[in-house]
Amino acid sequence: MVFYNYEGKPIAYCEDKEKIYLFSGEPVAYFYNELVYGYNGIQFGWYENGWIRDLHGKCVFYTKDAIGGMVKPVCRVAPVRGVKRVTPVKAVRRVARVKAVSQIAWSSLSNERFFAQ
Repeated sequence: MVFYNYEGKPIAYCEDKEKIYLFSGEPVAYFYNELVYGYNGIQFGWYENGWIRDLHGKCVFYTKDAIGGMVKPVCRVAPVRGVKRVTPVKAVRRVARVKAVSQIAWSSLSNERFFAQ
């Protein structure tokens, strides 16, 4: 599963329905049910219907199979995947935020910055 940004640029991928990697091989986040968490224990957003949304309900990334949300740009070709780095130990997860209403807008975090929160 490849995650594309507002320009159709591939930013990250997930092979096991849990861990999210940048194409450099750096593990940056993971899924916990429908939530997206950083390894630092901070909730980044939600995953639903092929969309990752930020904490305000705005669209951050989409998959090719995403439904609803924004008009999806044409997907660019994904780069070669780097060697995966060791997955860090997960910090204690902070309490999940109340789910925001889904918005029809792109998040300003629709790039690698999403994973640096």
